Amino acid sequence: MPATALRHDHHSDSRADTLEGLAELIGDRPTVVLTGAGISTDSGIPDYRGPDSPPRNPMTYQQFVGDPVFRQRYWARNHIGWRHMDAARPNAGHRALAELERCGPVTGVITQNVDLLHTKAGSRRVIDLHGSYAQVRCLGCGSRISRMNLAEQLERANPGFTAASVTGLEVAPDADAVVEDTSGFRMVDCPGCGGMWKPDIVYFGESVPPERLAEAYELVDSAEVILVAGSSLTVLSGRRFVHRIARNGGTVVIVNRGATRSDGLAARRLDAGCSPVLAALARHYRVRGARPPATNAGSA
Repeated sequence: MPATALRHDHHSDSRADTLEGLAELIGDRPTVVLTGAGISTDSGIPDYRGPDSPPRNPMTYQQFVGDPVFRQRYWARNHIGWRHMDAARPNAGHRALAELERCGPVTGVITQNVDLLHTKAGSRRVIDLHGSYAQVRCLGCGSRISRMNLAEQLERANPGFTAASVTGLEVAPDADAVVEDTSGFRMVDCPGCGGMWKPDIVYFGESVPPERLAEAYELVDSAEVILVAGSSLTVLSGRRFVHRIARNGGTVVIVNRGATRSDGLAARRLDAGCSPVLAALARHYRVRGARPPATNAGSA
């Protein structure tokens, strides 16, 4: 991708608006990446708040646990949608971040996505801030099983439902497929305690587990740059890391289609898709032969 093809919303005459300038801004400084749904759109997973996204109302934790009709609707739709997410493959943006961890300045990825595409792409240090689609847990006893295991149970309880429902499939970023009639769908409970199964995903109205949050803060506090890729930063869950690194005197770089809630903190903001920008950035470090940034481990 030519450097001049990157579009910037201000300082258009600055060298940092080119790819080379962006790479110079980051340099070899330890860089943590925060990703949102916008990085996965090229893998066929729509985002929540992109310029072309339809209005979406994700289910809240209170709705899930408090209303069996909501819960039935969720599991019926998820029974279809999780397969679409499981089949999704990393795109050029995911692969570029994995390469930037191997041969560039990236020290780790904090993702707000639940699609596991960073792990599939080969990124080694990934914090799935909001969990993943691939596991479910019992709200009664805390036991966990794979989503595939639950799918097999739901298939037995609802024979033929999947085949009858896959028509003009649309799937949201949380693996919620658009299925109109869910009234006959049968849910299953934990065989150990009879408790309700819930995806091991942080819902709206829930908090990120404290140990996961502590790990993310540790990664942020060891970085000098935060690169935001594909997030509008609407939700505080991810935005707090941007504010933290800015307060610590670090550099904020944002790559996103459309405005974000933290544009005012950004040293540079590129209004562009993640895949071409990140792939070009990875090529820059590959050609330059950059080494991973030094860590503080073992220093005096």
